[in-house]
Amino acid sequence: MNEPRKQSASAGRHEAIDVSDFVYAATGARVRRLTMPDGNHWFPAVDVCKELGHSNPQKALSDHVPTEHRESLETLTGGYGLSIPAGRGWRRDLNVISLQGLILLVNACTKPSCAPFKQWVAEVIETVQREGSYTLEEAEVQPAGPGAPIAYAMPDQVAEAIVRLEARNLQLDEEFANGQRESIDLRKEMLAVQKQTLTVQEETLAVQRETLAVQREALAVQKATLAVQQAMVRAMERIADRLDALVLERRTPGAYLSVPPTTETVLADWRQRLSVTADVWTVAVVIAPILVEKGELRDPLESIAARTGLSVHRVNACLRLLRKHACIRSQGGAENGAPVYVLNRG
Repeated sequence: MNEPRKQSASAGRHEAIDVSDFVYAATGARVRRLTMPDGNHWFPAVDVCKELGHSNPQKALSDHVPTEHRESLETLTGGYGLSIPAGRGWRRDLNVISLQGLILLVNACTKPSCAPFKQWVAEVIETVQREGSYTLEEAEVQPAGPGAPIAYAMPDQVAEAIVRLEARNLQLDEEFANGQRESIDLRKEMLAVQKQTLTVQEETLAVQRETLAVQREALAVQKATLAVQQAMVRAMERIADRLDALVLERRTPGAYLSVPPTTETVLADWRQRLSVTADVWTVAVVIAPILVEKGELRDPLESIAARTGLSVHRVNACLRLLRKHACIRSQGGAENGAPVYVLNRG
């Protein structure tokens, strides 16, 4: 059905003729037609596939249209020395099919939507059998000059339908553009909200870090306060011990015994002063020789605890009991912080 493409040497480059009356007049479907100077008709595959209900034009062409009946628009128009038509979605890579390719594609379709196309194909075949060829309506308008392309007539009702379709397409394009602008604006607003959220999160993190730093400083102050309080407690204990010793001295005034004490006399005196328990007696047996020999007790509580087998706390309690009953008295503190005790001889 396709004749060899011809190009006059004197024709130069021509504009391809774009007439849209073809299938619209026959079936009511809007399919664009491109008529070449040699009279062959080509149709955008995307238009035909859309009306036939094919969602994948490439696959439909590959399955049903041989390669000799399909071309790219750039290759087709270049073979005639024509340029790509302007507007209406004509692209260089647009796939176009010949009239025979269109008939093959229609015959291969099994969807109900292709019934008008098949009716048109039947008319084409019948016309070819009856008249030997099938042509679209052509206006008897001769080319304006040598090599000029032939113009084809377009029925008034088809032209009106095309105008309405073009107006509808323009409206749809405008609505689509408005929708895209609204979508872009919405995305911008979402991005702004995300940035604000990120800023708030960063500020919250900074506040949390500052709060943690303040808590650490407060903990350090609490530790320092606790250390001061412990030191004050120890100082108050020493003051209390000294006051106890002064009170006992005032209660038993007189000169100290002129006879040097011995461990035995000291322990005997302590037995008379208080009711000695096992723990107190254990501590007394350890510290009495030291007090008699050295005149004072400077040993740390830990050292006494190690020799008696008692805890430091219990040793301290025993010493307090001995101070309370005027067996010993406190006399300051040693260099290592341990309290210094002496015999209370009075």
